[in-house]
Amino acid sequence: MPRPTKTVFVCQSCGYQSPKWMGRCPDCGQWNAFVEEVPASPTREGLPGSMGQPESINAIELDPELRLKTRVLEFDRTLGGGVVPGSLVLIGGDPGIGKSTLILQVTGKLAGEGFKALYLSGEESPQQIKMRAERLGINSENLYLLTGTCLEELFDRIDRLEPDLLVVDSIQTVYTEALPSAPGSVGQVREVSSHLLTWAKRTGVPTFLIGHVTKEGAIAGPKVLEHLVDTVLYIEGDRSHAFRILRSVKNRYGSTNEIGVFEMKDTGLEEVGNPSRIFLEQRPQGVSGSAVIPCLEGTRPVLVEIQALVGPSPFGMPRRTAIGVDHNRISLLVAVLGKRMGMEMGDQDIFVNVAGGLRVDEPAADLGIVSSMISSFLDRPVDMKTVVFGEVGLAGEVRGVSQPGTRIKEAKKLGFARCLLSRSNLEACPPTKGIELIGIESVKELMDALF
Repeated sequence: MPRPTKTVFVCQSCGYQSPKWMGRCPDCGQWNAFVEEVPASPTREGLPGSMGQPESINAIELDPELRLKTRVLEFDRTLGGGVVPGSLVLIGGDPGIGKSTLILQVTGKLAGEGFKALYLSGEESPQQIKMRAERLGINSENLYLLTGTCLEELFDRIDRLEPDLLVVDSIQTVYTEALPSAPGSVGQVREVSSHLLTWAKRTGVPTFLIGHVTKEGAIAGPKVLEHLVDTVLYIEGDRSHAFRILRSVKNRYGSTNEIGVFEMKDTGLEEVGNPSRIFLEQRPQGVSGSAVIPCLEGTRPVLVEIQALVGPSPFGMPRRTAIGVDHNRISLLVAVLGKRMGMEMGDQDIFVNVAGGLRVDEPAADLGIVSSMISSFLDRPVDMKTVVFGEVGLAGEVRGVSQPGTRIKEAKKLGFARCLLSRSNLEACPPTKGIELIGIESVKELMDALF
C-alpha cells in the first residue's frame, strides 16, 4: 500500500510552514495566506556540484570586474556602472509601470552590441512583444523571444541557443516539474530562482527576473527571493505622472539606494540626465507654500519642490495628508512648530506633496517641510532663489546632514542664490562663490532668514 503524500500549509507572503491550515499567519500577520503544498523531496538532482576544498583568503585571486555597458546610462548608474556577468537582478514595480518596457530596451541595446539575448515571457505572446519592440525601435537579429513557463524546457532551449543574456518575465509564472504546487507559490518561486541562480553563477550569464508586487508594494512571493538575488531594483512612480524612478534597494556590486530617472514617452522610457531641472521646471512663481530642497539619492543630489497647503479645517478632526514624505514626520514637525515657535496648526488641515512623484525619506527634508508649511500658514512666499535643507529635532534645533557640499553645488548649478542650512554644516563647508550660505541653529531663526 503506497504511503500517503505528506502536505504542509505554506504562507504565500513570508513562507511560514504549518502542518494545518491557519487563518492568520503567526509570522507576518497576513490573513488567508496559507496554501496547501507538497514539500520538495530530498534529492540531490539539479544541485550544484562539489564544494571543493577550503582555501585561505589570501590565496584567492580576484578577477577584474568587467561590466557590460547597456548604453542606457541611468540604468547603468543604478546598477553601479553596468551589468556584472553572472549576476541575478530582480526588477519589481506596480502593474503597467514600465518593467517589461525598460528591460526590453536594455536587452535591445545589448543585442545591438552583438550579445545574444533570450527573452522568456510567460505572460505575453511573441506577437505582443514584437509590437512593443517596434514601438521602441528595437530591431536586432541577436534578440530571441521564447514563450512558456516550464523551467526544464527553458534550460533545454538555453543549451541549444547558448545566450549571453537571459530575461525571465515574470518569475511568478515559471514552474518546475519537481514540485506539484501551482506556479507563483512560495515553493515554486524559491525553487525556480535557486536553479536560475546556480545556472547564472556557473555560466557567467547575467539574468534579469521581473517580479510582481503586492498591494503594499513589496515583491510578491517569499522574502527569500530578495535574499537570493544579487540586485533588487524597484520602478517607482505614479502612472498619471510621466516620470519613473528606478531605485536600487540591494546591490552586491555597487551603491544601494541609487536612483535612475526616466520619462515615459510613446517611444518608451527616455533617460533624464538632469532630474533637478525637470522637477523644478513647472514650479509656480510668487506662490506661498513652496520650498526647494536638495535631497540626496545614493550619490546623486536632486533638487525637488515641496509644496504645503495649510488652512482652517471645516471638520472637527483636521486632516493630515502627505504624498512623497512620511505622514508621521508631518505630525512631529507640526508639534515642534506649536511648542517652540507658538505657531499652532493643530486645528488646520495640512497637505504636503513632493512635486514630480519622487519620494523623499531622508531627514534633510525636515527644514524644507517646515518652511513650506510656515509659508502657507502665513501666506508669504519663499524667495524663488532660496533652497533649504537640514534635520529638525524635537527641541526645535536644526541639525546637520551628510554631504552638504554636494547639495550646495547642485543648487548653485541651477542658479539658486541663497541656501539655508544648519550652523554645523555651515562651519564645515568652505565659502562658495555665487551662492550665499546662511546658517541657523533653531527653527526660531528660520522666520528671519526666510522672509
